[in-house]
Formats: sequence, C-alpha cells, structure tokens
Amino acid sequence: MYTMKEVCDQLGMQYETLRFYCNEGLVPNVKRDKNNYRIFDERNVKWLKSLQCLKKCGMSMKGMKHYMHLCMEGMSSIPERKEILALQKEYLLERIAEIEESISFIDNKQKLFDGILAGEIEYTSNLTDVEQPIA
Repeated sequence: MYTMKEVCDQLGMQYETLRFYCNEGLVPNVKRDKNNYRIFDERNVKWLKSLQCLKKCGMSMKGMKHYMHLCMEGMSSIPERKEILALQKEYLLERIAEIEESISFIDNKQKLFDGILAGEIEYTSNLTDVEQPIA
C-alpha cells in the first residue's frame, strides 16, 4: 500500500493532480487508513498510469470518466473502449503531422537565416519594406 506522496513520487505526478483525480471519482475503490488518509494499492497505481497516458493522449476529463466507467463494466465494453482508443490514436497521428510540419517550417527558416547571415541570400521581409542592418 502506498500513501499519496509515495504514489506521486512513483509516477512523477503532482500531489494536487492526484487529489483532483480522487475527488473527481477517477480513482475508484481507493481505501483509507486508520487516520482516514487515502492509500493506494498496485491496481490503483496501474490505473493512475493509464490516466496519465490518456491525459497525454489529449483525452478530456469527461472522456477519462467515460472510459473509466466502461472499464468498470468489464469485458462487454471492450469494443467501445477499442473505438475510443482508436480515435485518440487518430488524433495523436494528426498532432504528429502538425508537429512535423512545424519542425519543417523551423528548419527551413533556420536555413534561410543562415544563408542571409552568410551573405548568400538577400534579406527580405514579409512585414516591412525597411531593411534592417544585421547587428
């Protein structure tokens, strides 16, 4: 059994985040010790790792709650959970494409700037007609 602090340390999670998840009902079946402090078992910790992943995937709080309820239904909800995860994967793949496009833009700008600084490319601006001397 683990205290909230131990779980936070183990998962690299903020204490406030864990408390929020618990208060929102996202960590069902959490037990309490004799002082009424939450204590977590291995299953709770594994579920919290799942929540962390779902959050990183861009899933909303509402989506995580829905997914949790489906998980609690058991095997009968596996097809719906698979569909939810497939949609999250599609979203992530779109984000990867956007990020790759952004990286390409930055790479091209860096090459342009290198050429300008080396005197190989004439400087122009899309924002101003005034040429600025390079300091």
